[in-house]
Order: sequence, then structure tokens, then C-alpha cells
Amino acid sequence: MQKAIGMIEFNSIARGIYTADQMVKTSDVEIVTASSTCPGKYIAIVHGDVSAVETSVKMGIRVADSFMVDHMVIPNVHPAVFPALVAANVPDDILAVGILESYSMATMVIAADAVLKSADLDPVEIRLGNGLGGKSYFTFTGDVAAVKTGAEVGTSKLGDAGVLIDTEVIPSPSKKLISHLY
Repeated sequence: MQKAIGMIEFNSIARGIYTADQMVKTSDVEIVTASSTCPGKYIAIVHGDVSAVETSVKMGIRVADSFMVDHMVIPNVHPAVFPALVAANVPDDILAVGILESYSMATMVIAADAVLKSADLDPVEIRLGNGLGGKSYFTFTGDVAAVKTGAEVGTSKLGDAGVLIDTEVIPSPSKKLISHLY
């Protein structure tokens, strides 16, 4: 069974909660996260097999109506995306760090998936909206060459969508910084 992830971003918290309920009632999916984000938005992220996620997100789009800001579905999502979304991934060793920053929460998840598929990388965290004024960022680690490759792939995905703010690569981060990445 292929795993897929789907997301809808709302500009109404009330409609977001209502729609998330409809999404899980419509299809056999599980909620990764369903919560309010800054600035007064709501996101619903679900996962399951591809057809179930597609059905769930289609229902969500219909119910969200004019309250939908963005949406996405990624079939066969990289498995490391899930722990990164809930900040539950602590890599063993941080050799280099890549940082992507975006205006879009949904496109950041798409970019993070592409980054993780591009090289031997570990996610640190995908932060969506909270405390960020609706922006998002993704931090990831690996050797310097892999992080540079990932940063190029992520920059391309976000840049093509017109939502890239900045990309940075830190070849050898200070140990004083590392504990503040989680």
C-alpha cells in the first residue's frame, strides 16, 4: 500500500475544523495534524493510501469552498516527512544544515518531500505557520554535498511556485546552534 499525504490550508479556523471532520469521515485516512496556525489560519494534513487521500482532499476542497487558501496531495511521500511535520525527528549527527523558507505551507511540504528524495538527507523539522506569520520553513541535514543538492532542489520547487523567501546552507554549524534547531 502506497502512503500519500494531503493537506488543505484554510483562512477560517471554524471552516477548517469542520472540513477536517468531513475529510476523515469521507475516506479511510488518518490525521497527521489539524490545527490553527498564524495568522488566524487552519491546516488539515491527512495520510493514508493514495486513493483515500485523494478522495479526502477532494471532499475537503468542496467543503472548504471559498475558505481554502491552498491544497496538495503527494502520492508515495517520503516516510521522513511525517516525523518532520511533528518535530519528532532528531538526527544522530548534524554535519551540514539546509534551510528553506517559504510563503506557502502546502508548497513547503511538497518541497520537503522532493528534497528528501533528492539525496541522503535527514529532516530536522518542517515548521508550518505557527509563530511565523503564516510562513514556513524546513531544516534538513546530511553531508555538505547532499545538503547543497537538497537546497537546490527545494529552491527550484519553491521558486517555480513563486513562494521562495530564502535558502541557506551551513556547511559546519556551531554546536551552540544545533541544540536550537529542534
